[in-house]
Amino acid sequence: MSTVVQLNSKAAQFISKPLKMFIGGEWIEAQSGKRIEVRNPADGSLITTVPEADKQDVDLAVAAARKAFETGPWPATKPNERAKLLLKLADLIEENGEEMAHLDTLDYGQPLSTTLNFARAAADNFRYYAGWTTRLNGETIPSSQPGNIFNYTRREPLGVCGAIVPWNAPFMNAMMKLSAPLAVGNTVVIKPSEETPLSLLRVGELIQEAGFPNGVVNIVTGYGPTAGEAIATHLDVDKVAFTGSTAVGKKILQNSATNIKKVTLELGGKSAHIIFADADYELALQNAANAVFWNTGQVCFAGSRLFIEDKIYDKFLTDLADYSKKYKVGNGFDPTTVIGPVISAKQKERVLNYIDIGQQEGAELIVGGEVKEGALAKGHFVRPTVLANVNNTMTVAREEIFGPVVSGIPFKDTEEVIHLANDTDYGLGGGICTTNLSKAHKVAHALKTGNVWINTYNITEPGSPFGGYKQSGLGRENGFASIDAYTEIKNIWVNID
Repeated sequence: MSTVVQLNSKAAQFISKPLKMFIGGEWIEAQSGKRIEVRNPADGSLITTVPEADKQDVDLAVAAARKAFETGPWPATKPNERAKLLLKLADLIEENGEEMAHLDTLDYGQPLSTTLNFARAAADNFRYYAGWTTRLNGETIPSSQPGNIFNYTRREPLGVCGAIVPWNAPFMNAMMKLSAPLAVGNTVVIKPSEETPLSLLRVGELIQEAGFPNGVVNIVTGYGPTAGEAIATHLDVDKVAFTGSTAVGKKILQNSATNIKKVTLELGGKSAHIIFADADYELALQNAANAVFWNTGQVCFAGSRLFIEDKIYDKFLTDLADYSKKYKVGNGFDPTTVIGPVISAKQKERVLNYIDIGQQEGAELIVGGEVKEGALAKGHFVRPTVLANVNNTMTVAREEIFGPVVSGIPFKDTEEVIHLANDTDYGLGGGICTTNLSKAHKVAHALKTGNVWINTYNITEPGSPFGGYKQSGLGRENGFASIDAYTEIKNIWVNID
């Protein structure tokens, strides 16, 4: 029998004190005095409370960020000095990685194996962007104008960047929205989800310890319709980066028109994972399970539409169901847990409702559903769920479920599966399992999606652009894409004569 890991002592100490927002280098309460409860999705227990920010608090944070961008030490900080700050923060994140992982497992439910990996990846993300600080090169452009003209460009930071972070993978998502803008000299106002604010607030302390000037990073905690919307509509915010639902993303895009602010949106998905009959069978089973059950299916690019060539359709789904039964469902602090809870009772109800709708529309539930027995019944647990006899027009194949639910859809040939895979409003991720690399590349090129994995899934890294086609988003994060997204290009003409 496995033993549940005890909460990291530093994490326990952190949540035992009154948690406040980080604005202008100070820890403050919301002006309204209101607070939000933060609960453990594994058992519903109260962890702590955080301030409930509204427009007044966002105004303070934006003012602090604007002041830090325009005056003080930050605009005069040299590129190599920014790099040192980012590297110092990376070291602090790594040194406190176990604490950060425990905080995320506590208020989000991810297994510790996942949150520990995210902590390591977050440190690497800052190290990657530290390398960009001294590489923000412009270019010289040959001029055909009369006289002796020197024509060149330079990259400059945008200014105050707003970041709105989702509750899935909260720590890693937040660090992705801090590293690139800071590397190029912006200041940031960032809001975590009200469900999962703990790790980002702890990072605020590490930012102070690293020596960032006051106001360069500001953290406000609050609800999306109040604090989030205040960031998205603020006239003194130059850029908004948002990860979340497509519906909210559309609203943020509309709000950006108030001052034509730059926007990066990483939104929903309904990714196709295609299994050809010639695939390495065991690898395909592993990939199919990992693509949709990892992180309890709470992943925007989860391979939730599983297209299986009809020659192996029945056997593959049966074997996938058996494979999924091996996944331990439980508390993330149990080292043997693979499937943690979904984030909330509301999300659990949503996932179970989709399973019911699928069956009502003709899908067959092979395995999965709600956990009703034992201690886990107190939490928000859903077993890995496999639905058979699904077609691409059913609700479970059209709408994002955001839970551990996969819909098995048969196909006959390459042309048909390309058409079916692209028949969706989304285009974030996609997977292909085949031993025929010619076919793999053909299908990968034909898929209308921002990310494709061949004989693997769920791989990302700081240098690789990430984002979606269609209603899965706008713009890209990671790599040079983020550098481009957080800078303006200025063209300068000089008459040397």
